[in-house]
Amino acid sequence: MKRLITIYALLAATMQAAIAQTPDTAQVLVHYKFTHVRDTTNRDHPYTENMALYIGKISSAYKSYDNVLEQAEFKKQLQAAKASSPDGNVSIRRNRRGSGAEYYEFPNEKKLARKEPLVMDTYLIDDAMPAIDWKISSDTAMFGGLHCQKATAHFKGRDYTAWFCPDMPLHVGPWKLNGLPGVIVQAYDTRKDVQFMFDGVEKVFVTIPDKQEKLAEPKNDGPGPGMIIIGGDNGGDPNIIQLPKNAIKTTDKEFSKLQEAMHKDPDAFVQSMMAAHNANRPAGSDQMKINIKVSPQPVINNPIELPGK
Repeated sequence: MKRLITIYALLAATMQAAIAQTPDTAQVLVHYKFTHVRDTTNRDHPYTENMALYIGKISSAYKSYDNVLEQAEFKKQLQAAKASSPDGNVSIRRNRRGSGAEYYEFPNEKKLARKEPLVMDTYLIDDAMPAIDWKISSDTAMFGGLHCQKATAHFKGRDYTAWFCPDMPLHVGPWKLNGLPGVIVQAYDTRKDVQFMFDGVEKVFVTIPDKQEKLAEPKNDGPGPGMIIIGGDNGGDPNIIQLPKNAIKTTDKEFSKLQEAMHKDPDAFVQSMMAAHNANRPAGSDQMKINIKVSPQPVINNPIELPGK
């Protein structure tokens, strides 16, 4: 227990704004039906999720579209709860539908960032955009009115086929896929264990950031419970492409250790997080008391990234 508190406290001490950047705004949204055979002994029941790639002028964000829809519902519930609360203090639980990981690609800077929620905090892992040795063929196909070209490559232990649209010049794609002269609108490996299947494209309605309606921030300036949101940050306009400002910066290795500790002893892990949060709460404010149910770890004997040459 003490070791968990120490690990978490050290990471929390590094909480800071993400890499300084001017927010980008999505111009186009590409939808994917993501399928992953996580358990090779149960191929008839792969993991599936509706995903989306938000494409701006200089960057992109790949995230769960199921979570985007849930976030809109959550915002309505939060506003209703605030309206019915006489003192403005709200406690509400958020249940995500899909995975919480989000991938941000910055082609001009050759940077890749991954945002990961864990219980009540958000973590940020920075990395370089992987260099993929694509072989572009002369094969073409149409996807939702987009003229696309075929390419193949070996990446993260798998042989991928990708279809990209040269008319969309940003060199980005779903997950960590990138590096083609256009946006990757569909990709899959030869065994069809990992598939990012095209599910539509749409222009994005742009909301002016300065006029966005903002949710109330958690109160921490005096006694009272304030607002506690379980399951991640309260979000904003999903069309604004920007790294989280107050994420805990960490490495992939350290984040994996935290995940392992959480699944090994969820109760102790949550208590360690609350202890760290309570230590930073103002004097006189109520201590956080939260019961969080951690979902059992799924069987994954076929991870999306395989050992490769």
